[in-house]
Amino acid sequence: MRIWNKLSSAALATVLMVGPMLINETRADSMVVVPAGNRSATQPPIPNTSALRARAFNTTYDAKYAQVTALLRRETKLMAQIKKAAAAYSIDPIHIVGALVGEHTYNVSAVGTVQTYYVKAMAYANADFAFRYKGVSVQAFLERPEFKPCASEQGSARQWSCSDQVWDNVFRGKTVDGVAYEALTFQRAFFQPFYAGQTFGLGQISPLTALQVTDMVNKVSGFDKLTPDRPQAIYRDIMDPDRAIIYIAAIVRDAMDAYSEQGFDISGNPGITATLYNVGQPRRRAAELRAAVASGDRKLPTENYYGWLINEKLDELQALLVSG
Repeated sequence: MRIWNKLSSAALATVLMVGPMLINETRADSMVVVPAGNRSATQPPIPNTSALRARAFNTTYDAKYAQVTALLRRETKLMAQIKKAAAAYSIDPIHIVGALVGEHTYNVSAVGTVQTYYVKAMAYANADFAFRYKGVSVQAFLERPEFKPCASEQGSARQWSCSDQVWDNVFRGKTVDGVAYEALTFQRAFFQPFYAGQTFGLGQISPLTALQVTDMVNKVSGFDKLTPDRPQAIYRDIMDPDRAIIYIAAIVRDAMDAYSEQGFDISGNPGITATLYNVGQPRRRAAELRAAVASGDRKLPTENYYGWLINEKLDELQALLVSG
């Protein structure tokens, strides 16, 4: 089976466009261009949670893939929004398509129409809730001295990434000042006020991820900056399909920037950006990759099961953009 799919020359030209306000400067002679296609000949293991979710709804991955691709083929307005958002953030639209297809193949199932998400967005916008863990708001928790270094980081992406790292290093699964903290991610601890599900809307975006890219979205698209003080505004943005597409583009752009800072150009591999959309924490992962390369353990980023599918189906997904 041929797995080394290639972007069309037109798509590749788009992918390599740079937005000067978005791309961090990195010496061209030290940049590693990550080639297209999968590094693995076979799909990496799919988490059991995805299998359980598929069985619970009496469906299969193939059926879910067919459902979301049919949605993208049918919703011409959505496809136009995808292309517009991609242009604004200087990315190839295939990266947004890949993120959506991966989410709706392995995590949730696509609804019949995009209109359903507008209705849900209205419900969340009127809900009364806050981001808390054990009765402490995330705003108050971040006032702790352990998070002081994060306040000096430049931009929402770096600040929230720093806070996420501090939580993992200092609090996650530990007892601090007599308080036992569960072995939960920062996202799960503070940013799931309704139920165990972590992500929402068409793009299945978490509140924490939206907060990370809010500075970029404010600068490029003019949206008001998000803060944990106004959780309803966060849910409005991630639940409203028109806004969610913008955030997906920004999340992909931010992942590309994070890897560019470490000397890797991942803009020509939608499977890698889809993987990062799925797992998050692009700055931490990019730094780990750079360290692994320095020690001789690895040379390139690798796709997970989610990103592997996107690279494997790349020709089909590119066709959606041509017809949409």
